[in-house]
This record gives sequence, structure tokens and C-alpha cells, in this order.
Amino acid sequence: MNNDIALEVKNLKMYYKTENGDVKAVDDISFKLKKGETLGLVGESGCGKTTTGFSILKMPSPPGEIVGGQILIDGKDIVPLTERELRKNIRWEKVSMVFQGAMNSLTPVFTIEKQLMETLQLHKPMSKSEAKKTMIKYLNYVGLSEDILKRYPHELSGGMKQRIAIASALFLEPSLVICDEPTTALDVVVQAQIINLLKDLKEKLNLSFIFITHDLATEAEVSDRIAVMYAGKIVEIGTNQQIYGEQGPAHPYTERLLAATPKLHENVKELAFIKGTPPNLLNPPKGCRFHPRCPYAFEKCKTEEPILKEIEAEHKVACWRCDADEN
Repeated sequence: MNNDIALEVKNLKMYYKTENGDVKAVDDISFKLKKGETLGLVGESGCGKTTTGFSILKMPSPPGEIVGGQILIDGKDIVPLTERELRKNIRWEKVSMVFQGAMNSLTPVFTIEKQLMETLQLHKPMSKSEAKKTMIKYLNYVGLSEDILKRYPHELSGGMKQRIAIASALFLEPSLVICDEPTTALDVVVQAQIINLLKDLKEKLNLSFIFITHDLATEAEVSDRIAVMYAGKIVEIGTNQQIYGEQGPAHPYTERLLAATPKLHENVKELAFIKGTPPNLLNPPKGCRFHPRCPYAFEKCKTEEPILKEIEAEHKVACWRCDADEN
């Protein structure tokens, strides 16, 4: 076992079982996350980012089902574990998640203390005084004071509620935290505060993060490596520099995503966009799933599915054009 690896996903498949067939929401993806590293997961809406996060927790939304692959946390595969084992030993103990829109999940009729107390005592036997000390400790970590506990959600700003959601994800001291769009619906100043907070927590607590977003500019700020998803597949994965550097990305989809991102330092009259829409994952296209929208597609792209292949150290891409360039 490699002690430097916090998470390893091998050939993971998570399908939604429907009357019309299997919706291949996550289809044979593999990646590793090092300890103390932040991996960014990017792509258009519906490409499988959030589903990947829920799958790592082994909490797919019904009728979702993990149909293949392994999820190794500290070298142990959690896929065969029962729901009871997952609740007792894995979720929030080893890996936790800040859910999309988590700041809106606080119950308006209860104080913050009552809600957090219930969460803590459900997961770990402790007295009220012990639980309160834990709450105060992690609220302080996220820049909130003890008096927040006596307040109701409607008395707090969006940024405060998001900080509480982050604090609750840290209560049981997991080594891996999945953040699903943690800055959505926040103004730009609060977004910057939350991003800086996550970076500080990573250093202070030696955390590993998976940061899910469709905002490539934000991802460039927080992530060490970037994994690009399209139609349930990882099509490119590399370091921040390999994706955002002067050489630019290798996959046409990543290239188009970056071209569609506004740049303050450039005079851009019109933003680029990707023609067409993502495919129906009930019946995805043969070959490369991006080929119907790709400006560089040739015949092989339409018939054979490319594999995720290393083109340089730490940089992998699933694209037949890269093979053609090598030849």
C-alpha cells in the first residue's frame, strides 16, 4: 500500500437503473488523490462530477447503483462494505462532503447549536459539554465565534452558513473532504473568503480535497491537479500547470472549456462556446463521446473509444488526436 495516497478510484461505474435502461452517469473512471492534495473536478452540468462525489461516499441517489470498480480509502476498498460499516467507520470519519447548497439545508426553527449537536452525537458518543467544545473548536477554525451557536439560520449571512457547513464536515476529523460547488450563490467577495479558508484549512489540518465546480477560474486558484469530466468519463487529468499553462490542455473539450472562460487580462470581443449539447447517457455515442461536438474529429473517433493515456508525467488524456500527433 502506498502511504502517500489518500484515495484511489479504479474503474468506477455508477449507473442509474431506469425502465429504459442504464444511464451511465459515471462510466469506468480511475484516478488517485495524494495526501494533502486538492484535485479539481470540472466539466459541464450533467457530466458526472457530483455523481462521482456521491459515489465516493457510496451514497448514489436512487435509482443509482455502483455496478463496478473499486474505491480505496487508505488502501481499503469500501465498495463491498455494508451501510452500517460505512456509517460507523467511513463517512465523516475518513471522508466527508460539503454538499451543493449545503448552506440552505439548515433547519430554520432550530438554533445552530441544536443542529450541530445532533449531528455530532449521532456519529460519535459524547457528552453535550464535549460536543460543544468540538463545535467551538471547528467554528473557530472557519473564522466563526462561539456566539453563532445561539443564533438561528435566518440571522446569518450566506457566507456564515457556508462556513458552518464546512465546519460540520470537519467535526470527525476526516482526512478527505469533497466540496461540491462550495462557492455557488455567494457574492465574489465571500467566494474569495471561502476559497482562502479552504486553502488555510488544507495547510493547517493536512487535508486532501476534491473540489467540484464548473468554474475553471476558481479551480485554477485552489487545485493542484485538474480532472476534466465529459459524459461520465474523465477525458483529461493533469497538474494545474499542464492544464492552464502556456502549452495548454491536450483534449479538445478542455481546450473549448478554457476558451469559454472570461479573461480579465485579454481584450475578448466574443466568448467562445461549445456547439451542441452533452449526449444522452442512456445511449451515448460510439467511439469518443465528445466526437459529435469536436472540431478535430476524424473517422477513428466515431468508432473506437480512446483510453486515458499518459502523454507526459502526471498528464493523461483520452483522445485519438494525441496518438495521431505522436505518429
